[in-house]
Amino acid sequence: MEKYVVTLSRQFASMGRTIAQEMSKTLGIEFYDRDIVEETAKRLGESVPEISRVEEAGASVFSKRRYPLGMGIASMQEEVFATQSSIICDLAKKESCIIVGRCADYLLRENPRCLNIYVFAPIEARLRNCVELLGMQEKTARKMIREVDKAREIYRLRHCDGVRSVLDHRDILIDSSRFGAHKTACMLSDMVLSVFGD
Repeated sequence: MEKYVVTLSRQFASMGRTIAQEMSKTLGIEFYDRDIVEETAKRLGESVPEISRVEEAGASVFSKRRYPLGMGIASMQEEVFATQSSIICDLAKKESCIIVGRCADYLLRENPRCLNIYVFAPIEARLRNCVELLGMQEKTARKMIREVDKAREIYRLRHCDGVRSVLDHRDILIDSSRFGAHKTACMLSDMVLSVFGD
């Protein structure tokens, strides 16, 4: 089968990462998420936690220290995004794979062999996932959902020219609470095969 790429973006605690992992097993293709952060850290000579902080929040001690004249956050975020963009484009050329987050849908928008998925769920379902599956207190979970969703939205708007809606560059939007993680992964895998299967 000719190479293809699936990108999967998600709301926090919508089970998107779990769904992507299960899809990778079903489809027999690689799954990339934290690996991209690890490779970015390696290429930039920084720690994984530092790259994660810059990627998600853009306000790390390192970036302020490295760029003391007010250019720190923006400069480091741009450097991280450029590096991750290069990694994602290289992965898409090399093999069939699933890439989670990091604006991969936007970066690969010209790739005709790319299917872009967005996983969401109502707040009640995401709170339940946080409390029951992640062992979080409800108050903490509410705060995390609000902050992570906002950080991801800001990151996408900042790095993706012309993107103004969750619909932009997404082919499939699916409510994971409607079907559960396993069924959602099965349905999406079937869709991928129907699109790219020979």
